[in-house]
Amino acid sequence: MAPLLMGLDPNLAIMMSGVATILFLLTTRGRVPSYLGCSLSFVGVAAVVRARGGDSAAVTGAILVVGVALFLAGLAVRRFGARIIHAAMPPVVTGAVVMLIGFNLAPVTASTYWPQDQWTALLTMLFTGLAVVCLRGFWSRIAIFLGLAFGYGISWLFDRLFGKIHSVHGGPQAVDHWRLDLSGVGKAEWIGLPSLHGPSFGWSAALVALPVVIALIAENAGHVKAVGEMTGDPLDDQLGTAIAADGAATVLSTAVGGPANTTYSENIGVMAATRVYSTAAYWAAAGFALLFGLCPKFGAVVAAVPGGVLGGITVILYGMIGLLGAQIWSHNKVDLRNPLNLVPVAAGVIIGIGGVSLKISSSFELGGIALGTIVVITGYHTLRALAPAHLKSQEPLLDEGTSGYDPVAGKPAAEQ
Repeated sequence: MAPLLMGLDPNLAIMMSGVATILFLLTTRGRVPSYLGCSLSFVGVAAVVRARGGDSAAVTGAILVVGVALFLAGLAVRRFGARIIHAAMPPVVTGAVVMLIGFNLAPVTASTYWPQDQWTALLTMLFTGLAVVCLRGFWSRIAIFLGLAFGYGISWLFDRLFGKIHSVHGGPQAVDHWRLDLSGVGKAEWIGLPSLHGPSFGWSAALVALPVVIALIAENAGHVKAVGEMTGDPLDDQLGTAIAADGAATVLSTAVGGPANTTYSENIGVMAATRVYSTAAYWAAAGFALLFGLCPKFGAVVAAVPGGVLGGITVILYGMIGLLGAQIWSHNKVDLRNPLNLVPVAAGVIIGIGGVSLKISSSFELGGIALGTIVVITGYHTLRALAPAHLKSQEPLLDEGTSGYDPVAGKPAAEQ
């Protein structure tokens, strides 16, 4: 969906995601299970660039610059160690970033997918949830795919029983449309190359895109941290490699006209749901992506996934991603009763989830994940530098059984 929102070729995006995944797995030597897919962080960037008259080449050129910056950041982490990531993003920060990355996607579900067919979305959500929890073995591991297949079937059945639905579909106005429209599949060829084009570069477009590198670094760190939490294998030594590989994959993809590729945040939700962490699964996925990228008919099938089905699936996946941030806090015993932790996290998460933006100039704006990440990181470290010593203590600020707490004073109410 992200390539379509950015005006880029979905078949090329699928093919380059396979290439990027292979590059990532080779670079990390199979230590970090992940499938690299199109980053949603750049959807806003593409909209701004196109609003100023830029074309697809300008969009991919701006993203390529971010890929170079991300690659250099990864090399720096490799050179100086994961401690620079942990110093900048301790567990309280990393958990917040993972949370806002997941919950930032909630408006996509609420405003784009779910309204297209709320009943299909609801049924798909319920079926997927039951499949994840109740099925066993192989069937449990492919519960997300089963949910998609179920949604396809329900959409087809509803079209036969009730005819066209009157709802939003690719625009703000409600229109009559089929839930499952396979007309594009019939017209597409079985074998064909995706459309390639080179990038073009402009300072204004690059400046709009560069802040996203902050979110990507945080997203990679959060991804590696979350995978380590789920698998029980600390991956601190792979942080720099993962970040550099992500940057290199983005440069490679955008050089031929594809979108940015990143450690797909949906991976975390899928792994949490399926409990499959083997890199063999991602090698297989990469191979299929290469083949499917050469099949325009497959791209048409992907594009035909009904919005209501995506609504039901993403409600679960995006929620899982966000709640993994809370799991990081819980595992590391982060004390959110401490205002030093609470204040920057509260502000950053709300900014990230709500899509709050900060207009710096007529050509430069920060918002969403990027601004939320900046607020969490800079806010935490600034407040830590200024906070009194008792707030920096690792000991709980509240005794067991204390019912009152003043977050402004930073101490139990009984002590005031």
